[in-house]
Amino acid sequence: MDVFVARQAIFDRARRLFAYELLFRSDPDRNEFIEPESGDATTQVVANTLLSIGLENLLRGKKAFVNFDRNSLVGGLHSILSPESTVVELLESVEPDPEVVEMCERLRQQGYLIALDDFVRRPRLEPLTEIAGLIKVDIRCTPRPEQTRLLAAYKPRGIKMLAEKVETQDEFEWAHEAGYDLFQGYFFARPVVVRGREIPAVKITCLQLLGELQRPDLDFDRIDAIIRQDVSLPFKLFRYANSARFQRSSAIRSISHALAILGEPGIRHWAVLATLPALAQNKPGELITLALLRARFCELLARAAGHVDPNAAFLMGLFSLLDAMIDMELAEALRHLNVIAEVSAALLGNAPDTDPFTRVFRLSVAYEVSDWNAVKTYAASLGLPASVLSGAYSEAVVWAQEALHDSKRAADARRRKRHAVQGNMTILWKDEDERERMALARLTNISVGGLQLQTTERIALRTGVYCSETKLGIAGRGWTKYCHFSKGKYIIGLEFPDGTGWREPASEADEI
Repeated sequence: MDVFVARQAIFDRARRLFAYELLFRSDPDRNEFIEPESGDATTQVVANTLLSIGLENLLRGKKAFVNFDRNSLVGGLHSILSPESTVVELLESVEPDPEVVEMCERLRQQGYLIALDDFVRRPRLEPLTEIAGLIKVDIRCTPRPEQTRLLAAYKPRGIKMLAEKVETQDEFEWAHEAGYDLFQGYFFARPVVVRGREIPAVKITCLQLLGELQRPDLDFDRIDAIIRQDVSLPFKLFRYANSARFQRSSAIRSISHALAILGEPGIRHWAVLATLPALAQNKPGELITLALLRARFCELLARAAGHVDPNAAFLMGLFSLLDAMIDMELAEALRHLNVIAEVSAALLGNAPDTDPFTRVFRLSVAYEVSDWNAVKTYAASLGLPASVLSGAYSEAVVWAQEALHDSKRAADARRRKRHAVQGNMTILWKDEDERERMALARLTNISVGGLQLQTTERIALRTGVYCSETKLGIAGRGWTKYCHFSKGKYIIGLEFPDGTGWREPASEADEI
């Protein structure tokens, strides 16, 4: 059975990422949950979907809004989803009969947050509003006076109000002023266009560097010259080249030396990570994640299709959000980059429907917004089976988040102290064959957000490893960030997104 999964970000009032809504279907011909004979069938579809991609890969510590129809609600879909990470979102088609109300009350008692989707105030829905902790309002279909009445009626009762279908800056500003707690839509990717605005010099340099990535063969001398124009870029380059992924026996002597160490693949990766934060300054962090996800997804789709340049497809996905990053119309932003004609035409909608770049780009966007009919059409035109799409999207999600996470970890490394701590602890994980493994590991150093271990067992990257050491206050699951073999042992670094539980001592040890 083919499964399709996408996600859409949900933000709080400060434009911080709050959660993702997971959008999944088993049939791209129907943009809704299929009504099976039993709720168990729907549960199986969702279980297979989440297990094939991995809930941790999709969420990275954030909550998931999961759509429930009546069958999936009473059929036990929640049993495979933890209350700590799941918001049970009831579709507007769910009728609040006694069985539904009883199930919702039971889920609330178990710790699940209940959300009502596309809410319209009607007397028959009042039993659900007594249970729900969150109400979603389609701000495009609901008149603003009615929205004001909804906010006045339900916010005082402690119910969080979410504005969905927020598509423009004006809509976001109105909803924010009206008092909504959460926001969903593509407002963060919509620029406030200021005509004739001058692009700051630092962004010009970033655009020039990204422009160089369009060359099939990179010109190292030109890249060297561009990097020298901005004082922060050499620092970022040296820090990246000094990371553990590049093995060296001597110090880096110059910018050209650092570029040679990285090589073409490394330069392309570093340039994107070094420039995106500057381009998207004062923008929601999810914008960068989406740009990287879209870029990688386009690259993987192009590679699978076989007749589209993957490097150009990567940049096409990346450049598609330039207007949002620098508050400028996309056509003008692309002119600053001197983008190749095929990519520019696809992004601006000037290419024919038969153009392969256009098909790749439209397929990626359709997948993001869960337009499964369009997904099926464009996938067929590229000769891509559904199984390729779900696998490529899963890989793109992991790659984008890991790329940003690695970059942030490197940036924080100088600020985070590691303390030498000796001791043994038991660790537990699942190997590549999903078998549970247990081993004794020696703790060598620790910080608030991570720790380093020595063990005889190799553990794959991005594996969840459970640790517990009550004397040090370490508890929970970390993720492997590196695994190096040295002197008969594996040196393993674990990172804990929510902290290890360990706290800085009153008298700090020397930084390691």
